[in-house]
Amino acid sequence: MTRILAPTLLALLGLSLSMPAQAQDFRSCLSGLRSKAAAKGISGQAFDVATRGVEPDLSILDLMNNQPEFKTPIWDYLAALVDDERVQDGRTAMQQWGRALAAAEARFGVDRHMIAGVWGVESNFGKDIGGRPLIQSLSTLACYGPRRRDYFTGELMATLKIVQDGDIDPAALRGSWAGAFGHTQFMPSTFQRLAVDGDGDKRRDIMASVPDAVHSTANFLKKAGWQNNLPWGYEVRLPENFNTKLAGRKNKKPLSTWAAMGVTRIDGRPLSGNYPAGILIPAGVNGPAFVVTKNFDALYSYNAAESYGLAIAILGDRLKGQPGIRAAWPTDDPPLSRAQRRELQSLLLARGYDIGEVDGKIGSKTREAIKDVERRIGLEPRGRPGGKVLQALRG
Repeated sequence: MTRILAPTLLALLGLSLSMPAQAQDFRSCLSGLRSKAAAKGISGQAFDVATRGVEPDLSILDLMNNQPEFKTPIWDYLAALVDDERVQDGRTAMQQWGRALAAAEARFGVDRHMIAGVWGVESNFGKDIGGRPLIQSLSTLACYGPRRRDYFTGELMATLKIVQDGDIDPAALRGSWAGAFGHTQFMPSTFQRLAVDGDGDKRRDIMASVPDAVHSTANFLKKAGWQNNLPWGYEVRLPENFNTKLAGRKNKKPLSTWAAMGVTRIDGRPLSGNYPAGILIPAGVNGPAFVVTKNFDALYSYNAAESYGLAIAILGDRLKGQPGIRAAWPTDDPPLSRAQRRELQSLLLARGYDIGEVDGKIGSKTREAIKDVERRIGLEPRGRPGGKVLQALRG
């Protein structure tokens, strides 16, 4: 739903409070974008058909400043993305689409479990593809975005090219606020570069075709440097005197160097292998630690966030039947799975809080209700869905 912008934000964007003036400004911006599209080989007819009736969706400007992988504590981020429910859904999806995943692995040399990990993290195996029209989102960001307007203009042009080429039905081009779309949430320019036909129909439709989506994702990871004879990494135990300045996925050293410093696998076994790796400590030296190879860098490149890359890696491992993260996170307030978040919302509703639908997604209404509970139990009111708040509501 489009939200009424506060005057300060309107001033920041240089917009008038007059909606007709805003509409006129948007049409003027689209006119300029039409000229840029023509220079990219997009016909005026294709542009006009794609943008007919489009109005800006200014609510996405708030979403741009609240990306969870950069603002959420990593233990909360991973608890919601890699829970037992998603692992079970992933095993079901891998069984249903096993032939497509095996073919993608054979074609590109990328572990099918990691392909499925991307699929699960990006769209919950196709259940949460996103419903925002790409043309509307990207034209809004190209015209009103507080930053990176050139980038979003380029993504809009790539979207128009997809429409013109006929790969995907324009009505089906819906996705995230930033323009990512399909089962594995490609940006339009990424689609143009790396999407491939996986089902043999001579089209690249990552919205409607799971084979196209998983083959395209395997192609992405292969081009990002994935080597199927390498692990992405694994959890390790650091020595007590570990120098944290040596950590970082870019600071790669031979495994023998880390072993000489006293780094072992999490179960105490020695490090083995002849390849360079870095040490990742996403929550500091007192939290879980990981050896990470260039394959982790390939996962990282999908969304340029270490927490995101770790979510794919751990989900992929769990889909193989391996355990999840074993070391404890440095918090006394345990993170919640999606099932526990739904329980928390149900308990809030039972207490009379108006939070809307019980869906496990922590929106503004749920956060405000949590803040009230936090105040009542003597916690700083942050609106965080944690174990202490859930326990208090159970009581």
